Amino acid sequence: MAQDRQSDDFTTPLKRLLLAILVLCLLGIFLVWRIDSPRVERFRAQVIDAVVPSMDWAMAPVTGAVNILRDFQSYQRIHEQNQELRRELRQMTAWKEAALQLEQENARLRDLNNVQLDPRLTYITGVVLADSGSPFRQSVLINVGSRDGIVDGWATMDGIGLVGRISGVGKQTSRVILLTDTTSRIPVEIQPSGQRALVAGDNTAAPPIDFLEDPDQVRAGDRIVTSGDGEVFPPGLLVGQVAKDPGGRLRARLAADYERLEFLRVLRDHGARRVSSPSALILPEELPDAGEPLPATDEGAGGDG
Repeated sequence: MAQDRQSDDFTTPLKRLLLAILVLCLLGIFLVWRIDSPRVERFRAQVIDAVVPSMDWAMAPVTGAVNILRDFQSYQRIHEQNQELRRELRQMTAWKEAALQLEQENARLRDLNNVQLDPRLTYITGVVLADSGSPFRQSVLINVGSRDGIVDGWATMDGIGLVGRISGVGKQTSRVILLTDTTSRIPVEIQPSGQRALVAGDNTAAPPIDFLEDPDQVRAGDRIVTSGDGEVFPPGLLVGQVAKDPGGRLRARLAADYERLEFLRVLRDHGARRVSSPSALILPEELPDAGEPLPATDEGAGGDG
């Protein structure tokens, strides 16, 4: 206890002495800096030249803090610019998608204008209004109908490949049954082997090929065109290519782009036989009655003479 009391007796006057010296020094510095005299000015300049250069270590934290603040502001500006670039990139992506759609639409229109078909065939182009595809029915509506001379059974193309046939005609619209529909049966010819077959829709993107004469002569990648059998479709219309599924069954990889059906070309086949009744598909043409005389031929007329 006595030692603690003695240390306190020495510490308190020492603190007071140091505080008084510090106050005197500060007061002296203040007075020196306030004296307006050339000699004192030179003295101040000498002190500044001697002290300030050696005080860089003391200014390092301040300089670092200022640099950090500047870097933060720079990063903030970079972040804002990055956000702006991202917004512009999203806009450019949307514009690119629109440009691609326009390019594809333009390509389809060029295809519709440039595809060479049978000169006896004329066509009218319609716009796809609605897609009524379902697990049980594959069809679309187009904006041409009886007012445009559309007839049931006419073939439709997307400019490259066969899409389907007209099945149901209204005054202003028509329904197109797609090749993928289960009610679709298209007689085709496989080139170059010349094999005849049927492309039967099964509500899949690649309908199977049935009733093939000789499957050994058919290879994957062979061209499939309409054969014209039954006078249902004009011959030579491109259907697609032969492909094999994992089970080994032959299927038709359709040439038409069913994912982007926007325009369809309806072929006016004025030379095709129109089916007005289902029995006309199987019954032969009417023969003259047995009681009626047969028309005379040139040969018979010459003999009578």
